[in-house]
Amino acid sequence: MAGTDDTAVDEDALFVLTAVLLTPAQFPSVLGDDYVAACAALGLEPFAEGYGLVLGQDSGGARWTVVVEDVSLVAVAIASWDCGMEYDLSPDDRSVVCALPGWPLALAVAAPGVPEPHDPAPDPDGEGPAPLTPPDTEVWGPPQRRLGADEIALQWAVWREQVDDETAFGRPGESAPADTPRTDEARAGDGKSSTEPSGSGQHPGVRRALEAARAYVGCPPPPGRIRSAFAPGGARTLRADGPGWSLVARTDDIAFILLDEEPGEIMTVGRGRELPGLLKALDELAVRPT
Repeated sequence: MAGTDDTAVDEDALFVLTAVLLTPAQFPSVLGDDYVAACAALGLEPFAEGYGLVLGQDSGGARWTVVVEDVSLVAVAIASWDCGMEYDLSPDDRSVVCALPGWPLALAVAAPGVPEPHDPAPDPDGEGPAPLTPPDTEVWGPPQRRLGADEIALQWAVWREQVDDETAFGRPGESAPADTPRTDEARAGDGKSSTEPSGSGQHPGVRRALEAARAYVGCPPPPGRIRSAFAPGGARTLRADGPGWSLVARTDDIAFILLDEEPGEIMTVGRGRELPGLLKALDELAVRPT
């Protein structure tokens, strides 16, 4: 593999553009509701150790996703890039599990000195996998719903500002007022699926999602269905998913729910009496990054 600053073109080289982790605690939500589903989407066994996904282009410009077993190396590379440091991600060939055509995520960058990104030519025998493609941003469905939830988790403060304290800390099960503030041209996920906070504590889809989340406490779901990450003030950010719904919450605050049946809408769940206990129980079940 080669970094994007390499000048010599090797026909077998992969010019690395970025990388993501595929582990029970961290995986591209666009691939599935949990780690097992995400692995299945790529035809991988859901090993507990996980994988690293290296996205790049070959010398002809074709998009490839290389799956590697060296999770630690990929994690170090991602941490270095996040800190603005250079890091030459070059996994040993022995750690490569497979190379899949295409990218599962949309990238706005390309390797210099090679043709524009494009899908590799089809396998001559027709037995190879179809190229991976990012989700269609013009429609709403499970991938877009999960991407929206990911964005809320990353930009919690921005979305939390749209909910007043009366809504956030009102009586259990109380719907938010009809005049709950809405964002102008708010965006979620990749920036093209519009989302707006709306009060809907009584929405049947919200009730189903909360009931499903409570059921996880008695019957733990597959790994990665509930994830917990650091949040300020000693709190945790929770992400939970299920068929048709996604939940984002802070253990010391409220929750937001997105539904397949409500395209682009963000449902607010006030803290009340029951939510704190549910969030605490979910956090105890959640997979955490090591």
